[in-house]
Amino acid sequence: MIRWRHRILPPLLAAALLGGGAPASAAPAHGVEPDPAAEVLVPGIVGAGRPEYPMDTPDQVLPPTAPDGEIPVPVPEEEVDELVEYLPRNAVKAACTSQTGMYQRQVERLLGLKADGKQSAADCKAIRAFQTKQKIKPANGYAGPVTWARAELLAARKNPNAARKCPVRSYPVACVDLNRELMWVQKGKKITYAVVNIRSGRAGYRTRTGWHSVYWRHKDHWSSIYDTPMPFSQFFDGGQAFHGVYGAIATPTGSRGCVNLTYKNAEKLWSVLRKGDRVYIWGKRPGL
Repeated sequence: MIRWRHRILPPLLAAALLGGGAPASAAPAHGVEPDPAAEVLVPGIVGAGRPEYPMDTPDQVLPPTAPDGEIPVPVPEEEVDELVEYLPRNAVKAACTSQTGMYQRQVERLLGLKADGKQSAADCKAIRAFQTKQKIKPANGYAGPVTWARAELLAARKNPNAARKCPVRSYPVACVDLNRELMWVQKGKKITYAVVNIRSGRAGYRTRTGWHSVYWRHKDHWSSIYDTPMPFSQFFDGGQAFHGVYGAIATPTGSRGCVNLTYKNAEKLWSVLRKGDRVYIWGKRPGL
């Protein structure tokens, strides 16, 4: 559930956030147009998952505009990002699917399996065991975005910058690895914000790579165009920002260019970064 603070939401946004979906006659909301990678995948638990809703500022070049007055964003009362895998409809009820997942090769590599990108009985058994241990539902061996994201996170926790892709500096650097869809903050070689999963820009709205700086922070930011909550927004390049979202991060589709975090992770990041802190982004979201 989500607790609303002094805000009457537009019917379309309220329906989406509360899991009711948009009215049949409504036009597609900003950020929810069909994505080729997502059209064939659905949440693996009937009734799980929440409709995606406008989650980013649509402006990809210019700085955003703040709404008049302070409008507190919604606060989740409970955990809203349960680990529910996305998979093809015909694999939802399978005990152990023989289908090759969209992140098959990556998951095989991370689990120490033969990384041939093909599903085998042994692969399914190993992936199922991992999903069961990590409480990913359903545990049927499909290597989807949730399983991959969890495996990448666990592999990176001890030393996220093992490949030395993020420059080591004497000042804080927010490191964003689009190849693994992970981020962390480091000062020198010390990790000051532990690595977390993120969601970066989809095709046509890629998160811009290179060096950036946090230039504007707005804790209770709302998109002024679509009346959309963007909690704990920290803008680093035009309309692109770190900010929280309500629901799962590891979805088949990407953002509109922003670096999405879970609400709780975005809240923690808010207390770590400051205006002027540097951001370094590299790589490319898988599938783009």
